[in-house]
Amino acid sequence: MIKKHSILLYALLLLSSSTAYAEWSGNISAQVLYFVNDPLDTNPEQKNSYLSLAAEPEYYTSFDNEQKSFTFTPFVRIDQYDSERSHADIRELNYEQVFDNWELRIGISKVFWGVTESQHLVDVINQTDNVESPDGEEKLGQPMIKASFEQDWGTLDVFILPYFRERTFQSPQGRPRFYPFVDASQASYESSRGQKNTDYALRWFQYLGDLEFGISYFNGTSREPVFLFNPQNTSPTLSPYYTLMQQFGFDAQITTEEWLWKLEAIYRDWTNMDYTRFQLFSEQYFAATAGFEYTFVGIYESDSDLGLIMEYLYDDRGRQATTIFQNDIMLGMRLAMNDADSSEALVGIIYDIDSAEYLIQLEASKRFMENFKASLDIRSFQNVDKTSWLYSYRNDSFIQLDIAYYF
Repeated sequence: MIKKHSILLYALLLLSSSTAYAEWSGNISAQVLYFVNDPLDTNPEQKNSYLSLAAEPEYYTSFDNEQKSFTFTPFVRIDQYDSERSHADIRELNYEQVFDNWELRIGISKVFWGVTESQHLVDVINQTDNVESPDGEEKLGQPMIKASFEQDWGTLDVFILPYFRERTFQSPQGRPRFYPFVDASQASYESSRGQKNTDYALRWFQYLGDLEFGISYFNGTSREPVFLFNPQNTSPTLSPYYTLMQQFGFDAQITTEEWLWKLEAIYRDWTNMDYTRFQLFSEQYFAATAGFEYTFVGIYESDSDLGLIMEYLYDDRGRQATTIFQNDIMLGMRLAMNDADSSEALVGIIYDIDSAEYLIQLEASKRFMENFKASLDIRSFQNVDKTSWLYSYRNDSFIQLDIAYYF
């Protein structure tokens, strides 16, 4: 182990000695997470407030006239009560080289696909870091080999993903979390190779005037687990089961001066769980999210912009879907002050047409004192239906405040 570390350190020093550009950046933050209602589970005792500290530094260097680069981005959080939320990850650790008509990236990295606001159906490369945020926006680093080919006919990204990352889940003391508790240590796989199963993906991307669109394909282990029920005498648990899947995806956006028209759609073939019989079965389904954002530029003769957002979320499985978004409408407003402090806010509501349950969300942020940023996140789960995946969160409406120092 010491020898491996020494070799790595020597390689980094050698790399740095020939660089044309290198820098450290990132942030250190403190977070207060407050839940407005008492918890569902009191044994072991959940809390109403949680304090945590996090750091996400980044080292980036480029050389050979920026044709080669190296990126290292670790992440760590220490939580006051939730032992599973006290975790570390490597978000980025990769080498990238630019050739004449293509690029190669090798290592651990994050890749984002998608255009819609409410959910990202086509985004399947990276695993969700669920302990960081319940909305699925935070991702774990994914080991990969990525080749990108740029031609007049568009950009083709090809991925080889040699190792699977399991989704993170809160400890019994954590919030918000599923009930019963998800025991991630009991994870199992459809593939006999488990986490060593090699996944493959590709995406073709192109611009045509105001239209930008992508067509994607994924074949491998699903980042979304289904859950096996484990009955016990004292307290039942759920264990993640990661199935194999194929997914075809399409995303598109039309951009004009005031309008953004957005669409994400997928067709997936995978293995799901029938929770009425607790049996696995093969399933194919179609899901889509479509909508628009209209921006009022310079409202009230100021520098501020106000965007109005509307999206429709559809899943043809209806109430049997493994997501809460199967027949929902999202309405939102985005305010960008366009000031020196980058002040902005987004408020939205997602309403379930079938059950009348709804989720209210507010995200706001503002920079201050040059290197500091304050972020406010409010989530409220209302009128939650007993058959919904949100039912475990019915007492977990929360207010989250982050103060970060950027360097």
